[in-house]
Amino acid sequence: MAFGPKKAIDVGPLDIKGYPKDRARRRERFIKDYLVVPRGHGAGKPVQLRDFQQEIIRGSFAPGVRTALISLPRGNGKTAFAAMVGLAEMFVGPPSAEVLVVASDQRQAGITFKLAKRMVELNPELEKRVHVYKDRLYVPETDSTLVPLPAEYGALQGFDPSLLIVDELHVVTEEVWTAATSAAGKREESLTLAISTPAASEDSLMWNLVKHGREGLDKQFYFKEYAAPKDCDAADPAMWKIANPALACKNPFLAEDAIEAVRKTIREPVFRQLRLGQWVTAVDSWLPFGAWDLVEDPNRVVLPGERVVLAFDGSASGDSTALIGCTVNDPHLFVLGLWENPGDPRWRVPRGEVDETVAQAFADFDVVELAADPWGWRSELEGWSKRHGEKRVLEWNTAHAGRMAPATDRFYQSVTLKTASHDGDENLAKHVAHCVAKSTAIGDLVSKDKRNSPRKIDAAVAAIIALDRAAWHSTNTKRRRVASF
Repeated sequence: MAFGPKKAIDVGPLDIKGYPKDRARRRERFIKDYLVVPRGHGAGKPVQLRDFQQEIIRGSFAPGVRTALISLPRGNGKTAFAAMVGLAEMFVGPPSAEVLVVASDQRQAGITFKLAKRMVELNPELEKRVHVYKDRLYVPETDSTLVPLPAEYGALQGFDPSLLIVDELHVVTEEVWTAATSAAGKREESLTLAISTPAASEDSLMWNLVKHGREGLDKQFYFKEYAAPKDCDAADPAMWKIANPALACKNPFLAEDAIEAVRKTIREPVFRQLRLGQWVTAVDSWLPFGAWDLVEDPNRVVLPGERVVLAFDGSASGDSTALIGCTVNDPHLFVLGLWENPGDPRWRVPRGEVDETVAQAFADFDVVELAADPWGWRSELEGWSKRHGEKRVLEWNTAHAGRMAPATDRFYQSVTLKTASHDGDENLAKHVAHCVAKSTAIGDLVSKDKRNSPRKIDAAVAAIIALDRAAWHSTNTKRRRVASF
């Protein structure tokens, strides 16, 4: 098809007499009657909607639904499905239908646009009735348009969509989502349909919407999630079928050997996210997937007077402050205190409470050492040193790579070889999961996923220090305690 000025349409309207009035079944009928598979499995043949695709259409276009979110692993035909639904909207949707296809950038949005264009070209009845422009499709007989757009706030202004399709919601910001949904809410009957794989982090807009959908309380919000069970064996083909309806359906268009090939070539957390549809907090994690959970021992009790090391990583305000303990014999990590900003810009770490927690730990246990990062807490360190003894309070600069790299390696080996355990604290687990590895000439260091990231790692850093110092003390002569009467 040539771009540019178009000839007048010289054929009559598309024959849709007898089509059901039900929104979902009306679109299903159009897809079945007029659309051809553009590429891949079944290319050149009429589209045959699988059961899961019909379920998505019927749920999304149910009466009263304004927003639909479909969480679906890669390889299940999300983009082609979006093109099909978009074309159906143009022909059997409301008068002057406006379909917006929003993706991470213009190139990605253009992929859906090209598939829709190709489906038009493959059916002469549609080709005669659609004007194809470089940046949109237009159907004169229904005054309907399909436009691909990048996920940018400014790009969404000035539209009045009857159907807004968001491809890969996990890359969309809250600002863009707000602009999109407000634009799509102008008509008496409109739908925002988001189709996406899970995001790499729960610190995302998509995760908030998934939680909203899982609650099942909003009748205007349709949510469908395809995912394998959380703790399943990632190598089990039966789990692949649970997560991937294109593999489990009648006449599947996804192959097991293709999934197996992918599994062998990417890290397990990434495979779980992209191919099993799971929310994995450790997609870019420093530790292997599941390794931290395997060394949890919540039944281990650290007894009063037990020989321990304390590690402290503090912040004045924005980050979190952590006090972590580790037993010297049979190393076991436990949380003594973790203070995090609840989201208040005026919040400051309660230094008095921190000081009391440190004092209580010295009272409860045989503390052989408190290793603390001095940044922002030098006056407190001086006070702790005077109170508990200079030899028992050690300055540990976490920015010193020569110290942190060996300690980081020791922690990694202790967890993966299961020679240490921890108390199962959820917040410590989150901080450990947030750590990503930063390679240096002297070994890996842990860091945030990006500068100024809200995903805190302070408790994990303190745990690394605590385990390292506990290991050092375990190889030295036990300090003799002097009793006074």
